[in-house]
Amino acid sequence: MADRFFSQASFQFLARLEANNHRDWFERHRQEYENAVRTPARAFIAAMAKDLQAISPHFLAIPKKVGGSLMRVHRDVRFGKDKRPFKTNIGIQFRHARGKDVHAPGFYVHLEPKECFLGVGIWHPDAPALGMIRQAIVKNSAAWRKASLDKKFTGVFGMAGESLVNAPRGYAKDHPLLEDLKRKDFIAVMGFQRDMAVSARFQPEVVRSFRRAAPFMKFLCRALELPF
Repeated sequence: MADRFFSQASFQFLARLEANNHRDWFERHRQEYENAVRTPARAFIAAMAKDLQAISPHFLAIPKKVGGSLMRVHRDVRFGKDKRPFKTNIGIQFRHARGKDVHAPGFYVHLEPKECFLGVGIWHPDAPALGMIRQAIVKNSAAWRKASLDKKFTGVFGMAGESLVNAPRGYAKDHPLLEDLKRKDFIAVMGFQRDMAVSARFQPEVVRSFRRAAPFMKFLCRALELPF
């Protein structure tokens, strides 16, 4: 029987953190965070390692407390107007081994009381990476269509993220794949209910969904000259 990792207590803690998003409250409830959020998240990451390797040996499941697949709970408040110190979701990114930050290709799990979803692809790639992906779409249009329109993929995931209003510089306004070329993010998401996250079928379902996205991820990796 598959294991359960997250619980209603995980979501209850996140909801309370949203209502009490300040350092004093968090420090008083740090052990609850460890028990309800970080410990089950690290166990889930460890359980994903073998199955993720079967999808691609180049994506990592690292169950470290800091610097691994679990994204830090502290928000970077240096540059934005929102000064709340803590994230109120569980974010897990199984990043490509060559990636250095969240802008690398990856498989993503997002758990939040108001919204749960899986994500695949590359979020906010820098200009050189974005250019490489666009060029790959133009040069290998048939492969892109096959990867991005595969029914096993589109039956689960939907494309998301930001796009340009007009055609990117250097690309024809009437290109048949213009809508894809206008993308600033090459990500796809799949929403699910939080009841799934607290069930024993969660980890097998995540693996199954990520496996459906493998051709899409393979195209992006090849476009960026990364192994898959």
